[in-house]
Parts: sequence; C-alpha cells; structure tokens
Amino acid sequence: MSIFGALEVYQDKFPQSAAMNMGIDEALLETATVATLRVYQWDHAALSFGYFGSYAEVANQQSEREIVRRWTGGGIVPHGDDLTYSVIIPANHLFFARSSLAIYSDLHDAVREALQANGVAAILANSVSPKVSENCFANAVRADVLSEGRKIAGAAHRRSRTGLLHQGSIQLAGLPAKFNDDLARILCDRFERKTLSPQLITRATAIAQTKYATAEWLLRR
Repeated sequence: MSIFGALEVYQDKFPQSAAMNMGIDEALLETATVATLRVYQWDHAALSFGYFGSYAEVANQQSEREIVRRWTGGGIVPHGDDLTYSVIIPANHLFFARSSLAIYSDLHDAVREALQANGVAAILANSVSPKVSENCFANAVRADVLSEGRKIAGAAHRRSRTGLLHQGSIQLAGLPAKFNDDLARILCDRFERKTLSPQLITRATAIAQTKYATAEWLLRR
C-alpha cells in the first residue's frame, strides 16, 4: 500500500545555490496543500549541516564547498554528486500524525525499494551504529539505507504548524533518470508533475536572502 494517495512532484530543471535550495524547501512547506516530492541539484559543490550543528565543524571546508545550515536537524552532508530530495507532508495529512521514526522508516523503505528497482542492493539499518563523527554518512541510525554495509541514504526532518519537511540525500552518483519516477510511484497511488510557480520562487528567494544566505543564520552556533 502506498504512503500517499496523491503526490505533487517537482523536478528542478536548473541547479540552485545552497541557500536557494533551502529557501525553496521552506517555501513549499509553507504553501503545500498535498504531499509533495521535490528532487533537486546544486550549482556548486555544497555542504549542508543540521540546525543544531556547530559551524566550527564545517568551517575548514568553506573554501571548497558552499556551506548552508539546514532548518532540519542531522549531521554534515556533502552535496553535488548525490541525489537530493525533499518530501513535504501537510499538517492535515493523515501521515503527519505518525511518529517521526515511522515516517522516517516508511520514506526510507520507499527509497530502498526504488534503489532495488534500479539494480542497487539495499536494506534498512535495524540498529544504531556507534557515532564516529558529525558526518551524517559515517553513522547509520535505525532505518537508514545501507548497501554493501555502507550507509548510502540518510535524512532529517522537522515539523512546523503547517507540516513536516523531510530532507534526504542518496550518496550515489549516476542513478538513472527513471529512479525519480520509480520513487514517486512507490510513494503514491498517483502523482502529478509540477513546476515551481513564479510566486513560490519569489517567496523562496526572499527566504534564501534573509535567512539561509546570512552570516547570522550560518554562524548561529
């Protein structure tokens, strides 16, 4: 049985800056009225780190990658060669009421199934690995996606009064284009392809400029 009855799917046509990618996700969280999947790219090698993380942990990579603090939690995630996606669940959706672990597990099980459909052997972690660093992919938690003993998909999410934002990364280069459609089909009974409206881009730009691109946000911890 699919997680969502209906799903709106956004496949960004153009790579975006790190701040703009965060801004678009937040703008979608503000406005989405149905469950939403967005798959996106980065216009520079980038690195995102969780809301509760310390900038000192990533400062030494400033010259190599565009760095952004996420609104969601979690560890340090490199971007550029990965497949990055977000799922937005409106607060009025039945799935929103489920526990964070149940949502995390169900979404990652869909990722696992889509990977297997594209020839990648994958399982869900059933336990927490010892934490060895702040790098998200060095530490598997329960329901992360593993392949050949290595964590290849992780995520973080956070709730607001309008919904839940789940931001995930699959650290595999060269996944076929059909992977995105396979994931959408596994997540829902039917989906509709959408493009970001000018109004949403305007709102996302404002969020990016006043929040994610500012030193105040980046250096807050």
